[in-house]
Amino acid sequence: MATLLINNGSHPVPDSPTDDDALWLDTSTLDATTGWTLKPEGVCRDEVCVPLPHGRESEFVNSHSFNIAAFARYMGQPVLHDRPSQSWAIGEAAETRASALRSLYAPDFTLPDMAGVEHTLSDYRGRKVFLVSWASW
Repeated sequence: MATLLINNGSHPVPDSPTDDDALWLDTSTLDATTGWTLKPEGVCRDEVCVPLPHGRESEFVNSHSFNIAAFARYMGQPVLHDRPSQSWAIGEAAETRASALRSLYAPDFTLPDMAGVEHTLSDYRGRKVFLVSWASW
């Protein structure tokens, strides 16, 4: 059993043909695992559809499987595979992160205060916010 870390979540991946370059997911679990759906026009998530490169479809799709590692690389996302633990991690594309940094807006998050009351950063949009972080290491 492999583990896929993607979109801030961890998903078990049943035994599938894998090597250092490919992670084949059953197309029936693709949407629940990654948020992407295979359609005739390409690989789609919400309103975005990415056509697969003509003549190279077999790199991404075979019978009932989809190579999520190859697709992530095609989309410019970093892919990491740790063979001993059968763990895969797919990160955010550098352009996506750079765009977020250029906006000067912190990503939205929710954390509890000392009294356990949860606060969401977006609730304070338009107001100055001072964030303090601390780590024990």
